[in-house]
Amino acid sequence: MKVVKFGGSSLASGAQVEKVYHIVASDPERKIVVVSAPGKRYSDDIKVTDLLISCAEKYLNGADAGKLVETIIGRYKSIAEELNLSDDIIGRISDDLLSLLHGDKSNPASFIEAVKASGEDNNAKLIAAAFRHKGLDAQYVSPKEAGLLVSNDPGNAQVLPESYKRLYELKNRPGIIVFPGFFGYNTDGDVVTFSRSGSDITGSILANGVKADLYENFTDVDAVYAVNPNIVHHPKEIRELTYREMRELSYGGFSVFHDEALIPAFRAGIPVNVKNTNNPEAPGTKIVNARKNINGPVVGIASDEDFCSIYVGKYLMNKEIGFVRKILLTLEEFGLSFEHVPSGIDDITIILRQNQMDEAMEKSIVQTILRDLDADEVRVEHDLALIMLVGEGMRQKVGTAARASKALAEANINIEMINQGSSETSMMFGVKEAVEKKAVQALYEEFFTEVGVH
Repeated sequence: MKVVKFGGSSLASGAQVEKVYHIVASDPERKIVVVSAPGKRYSDDIKVTDLLISCAEKYLNGADAGKLVETIIGRYKSIAEELNLSDDIIGRISDDLLSLLHGDKSNPASFIEAVKASGEDNNAKLIAAAFRHKGLDAQYVSPKEAGLLVSNDPGNAQVLPESYKRLYELKNRPGIIVFPGFFGYNTDGDVVTFSRSGSDITGSILANGVKADLYENFTDVDAVYAVNPNIVHHPKEIRELTYREMRELSYGGFSVFHDEALIPAFRAGIPVNVKNTNNPEAPGTKIVNARKNINGPVVGIASDEDFCSIYVGKYLMNKEIGFVRKILLTLEEFGLSFEHVPSGIDDITIILRQNQMDEAMEKSIVQTILRDLDADEVRVEHDLALIMLVGEGMRQKVGTAARASKALAEANINIEMINQGSSETSMMFGVKEAVEKKAVQALYEEFFTEVGVH
């Protein structure tokens, strides 16, 4: 059995849904289909989920949302008309959406959760109807009916362990199951969503629940690339990488997967295959527990920006018990989370997202650390980008850091910070945002081109 997930771009129009139908119908092992809400049809288009959030906010504020409602229903209607479906399914979708919008608003957060999750929910009903219209035995199944229970953490729900036993029963259902992604239900029966891109998480949970042989994640690219194609033209495709490598790359800035999405599949040892809806014959990228390291020490390079660093220097810091704990406690008191903490004998650097603090908070943090920790120096560096080199092969290959540092030096790029993960599968460099693309290009050339590979 395979669990198959299709993203918003794969379901944005009738023509795209036609492709999805052929993909599902071509393989009898594709038994569970997880769907996102309709995505963008073109670059300036708006995702249905974003339209729903705006609509919910207007309803809460008592503003007129009539045109927005028409636009949302119109998105489903255009898909249905392209596929020659009867008006019944659009009537059902319209009734369900209006029922939600005119429902209980006493808990605004819960109201918004239910409305924004309706994008996936109604699309699952539409896709199931489309499959049936084309002769497939398909049925819509709601997360509530299936028993997908999640924590009561709106926008960041976590699956509850008891869900998996309930979800296993889906194996016994006949035909194809069309399941909405992105949300589950708390123990009170309320809709609670995962983080954005949460349909990937739903697919991973279902793959674990039914003990699938494979979790196929269809998107709009042929494979996971070794680097962002917007930075390096025609980068190499990654044919195979491990869960740990994928998670590190996702954390480092790769947008193919949310960095939590694969955890349920990983725990069950289920391989994931990233494939292209528009080119389903392409082999895609396989994500597995373990692989042979035959493609060099680095499998991919990720980057992300909008970081800052808080540098703290104090002579004999290494002799002072509890110094790091006190710094982190100070950050906690200001409500800040950190990303990395590289350190030396007499200094330590805390890397964090710079949008967490304004100028006033920054001054207050510096003064607090100087006063309470008797630091010799505290300074904040803004506008940093973090570049992550990822690869299981780093464990066996000596000199990866030296090669990376040399490549950056030859590109005349100053390294603000370097940190190697304890897992030995990742290495991170901090550089100024202004040279992020240049740095990534230099590293790609070193590790992935004929000039650099040796």
